[in-house]
Amino acid sequence: MTAAGGEVEPGLYDIPAEQYHRDPIPGGSLSSTGIRRLTDCPARFKYFLDNPEPYKPAYEFGTSAHTVVLGDGPELVVVNAVRWDTKEVKAKVAAIRAAGNVPLKPEARKRIDDMAEVLSQHSEASELLTPGSGIAEQSAFWPDEHGTWHRARFDWLREEDIVDYKTARSVHPEAIQKAVYQHGYFQQDPHYRRVAIELGLIPPHGTFKFVMQEKEPPYLVQVVELDFPARAIGAEYNARAAHTYRLCQATGEWPAYSSTTLHISLPPWAEKKAIEEIS
Repeated sequence: MTAAGGEVEPGLYDIPAEQYHRDPIPGGSLSSTGIRRLTDCPARFKYFLDNPEPYKPAYEFGTSAHTVVLGDGPELVVVNAVRWDTKEVKAKVAAIRAAGNVPLKPEARKRIDDMAEVLSQHSEASELLTPGSGIAEQSAFWPDEHGTWHRARFDWLREEDIVDYKTARSVHPEAIQKAVYQHGYFQQDPHYRRVAIELGLIPPHGTFKFVMQEKEPPYLVQVVELDFPARAIGAEYNARAAHTYRLCQATGEWPAYSSTTLHISLPPWAEKKAIEEIS
C-alpha cells in the first residue's frame, strides 16, 4: 500500500478485512462507521478509536451470509454438536475462530444456504450480484482536498455500481426507512460513492444499491436506492463530521454533547399530546 519513502498510495486494495478495520493509514483515516460516530459526538468516536470493539459472535451470521452470497470471506465450519457449552466444543469453536474462520451450527448454515437460494431467485438482486459482474470485499483509500484520508470497503464493486448486502429483521418499506436513518445508511451511501468516484472506480453517475434480505423465512429480498435528498443530507453530515475530525485532531479535544447544563423540553409529540389532554 505504500510507495517509495513509505507514503500511502490512494487506490483500491485487496486486503483482509482485519487489516482494513485496523486502519493501515499512518495518522488514521475516516471510515463510514467513524463518520457516523463523529456525527453522534467526538467523544464516542475517540473512545472506539482507542478501544476497538471486541469480537462479537453475534456478527458471525451476517459475516457468513456475506461469504455465501458474495463468494468471498472466511471459511465457514459447521460444528455438529447438540450443545456448544461443553468444554470440548468450546475449545473447538475457539480454535476455529482463532484460525480466522467462522463456526456455525448446522441450522444456521441451512438458513444461510436457504437465504442464498431465495436471493438467487430475485431477478434484480441476483443480476446485481451475478458472479463475475464485480469484485467482492475490496478496500479503497483516498485523501480529500484537506489531506484527510477516507476509507471504504465495498461488498461488491461493479463498473458503474456499488452494491452493499445487508441482512435485516424486516424489508417492509417502513422498516427499511427506519433502518436507513437509525444505522446511518444515508451517510454510508455518499461516503462510499465519493471515495469510489474520486478514485475513478465508478463514473460520477454511478449508483449505490443496497440489497437487503430478511434473516428469517421466507427470507424476503428488497433492492434499495436512496433518493437525492437522503444522499444530500448524508453528504452534509459527512462533511461536518470530517471538519469536526480535523478540528479535534488539531486541538486534541474530543467533546461529548455539551460541557454545560443542558435544558431539555418534552418531545414535540409529547408536549402536543399533553396540551390536548389538559385543554
